[in-house]
Amino acid sequence: MDEYHFAANVSDVPDGGQELIELEDRLVILFRRGDDFYCIDDVCTHDGGNLSEGECSGFVIACPRHGAEFDIRTGAVLCMPATQPTASHDVKVDGDKVFVKINEAEE
Repeated sequence: MDEYHFAANVSDVPDGGQELIELEDRLVILFRRGDDFYCIDDVCTHDGGNLSEGECSGFVIACPRHGAEFDIRTGAVLCMPATQPTASHDVKVDGDKVFVKINEAEE
């Protein structure tokens, strides 16, 4: 799907913060770092834990269940026990609105 969907107003996500949102029947986390926004699935690829409940520092979020770490910019796995990335999604800002395009996870 090539469509961008409204995700949040810029002011809804404070700098350094994150928001859990539902888009296209899936839960994703929208992160803000300065003027940049990133979006990944709210799922640890190790055992399906909710990443939004984990600690996030800079560009790294850790799963609260077993400590797997992911890069919020790309979904890349940074630390075991996960071995597969979580899906990341394209984000664009138009004025004071943030839009996300859901990307399908690679098999």
